[in-house]
Amino acid sequence: MDFETFRENLARDIKETLEARTGTDFEVEHRTAERMNGSYEAIVVKPADSEVGVSLNATTLYQDYESGVSYENIAKGATDLADRSLRNQPEFDVDSFKDYDKMKGTLAMEVVSKERNAELLDTVPHKDIEDMSVVYRFVLGETPAGSGTILVTNQMLENYGITADQLHADAMKTAPEVRPLVIEGMCEVLAKQMGVQDLEMLGLNIPPEQEQIFVASVEGNVHGAGVLAYENFMEKASERVGGESFFILPSSIHEILIVPDNGIMDLRHLESMVREVNATTVDPSEQLTDNVYHYDAKEKVFELGEKYVERQAAKEARGHEASEKKSLLGDLKAAKDEASKTPHKDADIGEKSKDGKSLG
Repeated sequence: MDFETFRENLARDIKETLEARTGTDFEVEHRTAERMNGSYEAIVVKPADSEVGVSLNATTLYQDYESGVSYENIAKGATDLADRSLRNQPEFDVDSFKDYDKMKGTLAMEVVSKERNAELLDTVPHKDIEDMSVVYRFVLGETPAGSGTILVTNQMLENYGITADQLHADAMKTAPEVRPLVIEGMCEVLAKQMGVQDLEMLGLNIPPEQEQIFVASVEGNVHGAGVLAYENFMEKASERVGGESFFILPSSIHEILIVPDNGIMDLRHLESMVREVNATTVDPSEQLTDNVYHYDAKEKVFELGEKYVERQAAKEARGHEASEKKSLLGDLKAAKDEASKTPHKDADIGEKSKDGKSLG
C-alpha cells in the first residue's frame, strides 16, 4: 500500500484499538511535525478530553513496512507505544503553561545547526553561536519514553508578552539547574558504558592530566550540546583540561568532545574525524555540524577552528612585520651611530673666482 493509505489505516486502527482497550474516546489527526534537522509526517493521538497527546512518526513506521515488517506488527507496536506514552506522560497543568512566571523555572537550552534548521528557526526565538543556534525548551519531566519538553516559539513569546532577550536571560539562569553540566574524561565515560568501576581492569587508569579527550554534556545526556551556551562553560572546560586552550568537536546534539590544544591533534585531523563519524555513525536527526571549534583560553575567544587558524596566521604575520620593522630601525640606528663616529674634513666655504683664487 502507498504511504497515504498506510497512514489512514494506521490512524484508524490505533484509534479503534485504544478506545476498545480503555473505554475512552480518542482523537487522531495527521500533521507535518517539525523537529531539529528535519520534519516528519506524524499521527497525533490524544484523549478527546485532553489537550495533551503523543506524536507517532508515521514516516519511520512506513519505512519499517517497506523493509518487510508486517502491517499488523507495526500497528500493534504503534498502539502500545501511544498507550504507554499517554499513561506515563508527566503531569501537565495547562493553566500553568499559560503563566510564564511559572514556566520559566523549567527553561533549558539546546544547540542546533543553523543551516539544517533554517526554516524552523524562523518560527522560534534563538541566538546564534557561529554556525549554530541556541533554542529554548520547557522541560516538563521524565517519562519511560524520554524527556517531555515543549519548544518555545515566537507565538509563545507574543502570548507571554516577553522579549527574546528576557527569555535568554532567564534560560541562562535556569538551564544549568534544570540540566546540570557534566564534564568527564573519555576513559571515565567508556568505563561507565561498560559497567566497570575499576579503570585498571580496562587498562584505562590514565592520570587526569594525561587525558586527551573529555566529554561535556548534561545529567542524563539528553540534548547536552546546549552546555555550549552556559555561562562560564568555556572557563570550566579550560580548567578541566589544565587551563589550556582546546578544540570542541560536535559529537551530536547530545554531547560535545573537548580536545586540549597541545599540539597532539591538529585541526585538519579533527575535522576529518567529525565528518567521518557524522557520515557513518550519528543519526542525521541527532547531528550538530561537521565543523570543529576552538576556545582560546588566553584571549577568551570561542570561534570556528578555521577562524582560529586564520587569526593565528594574521597574528604571526603582524609579529613578523613588527620584528622586521624593529630590525630595520635597529639597522638605521646602527648606521647613524657609525656615521657619527667618522671624522669630517672642514669644508671650505669661501667664495672663489674663476681662476681659483679666494674672493673673501
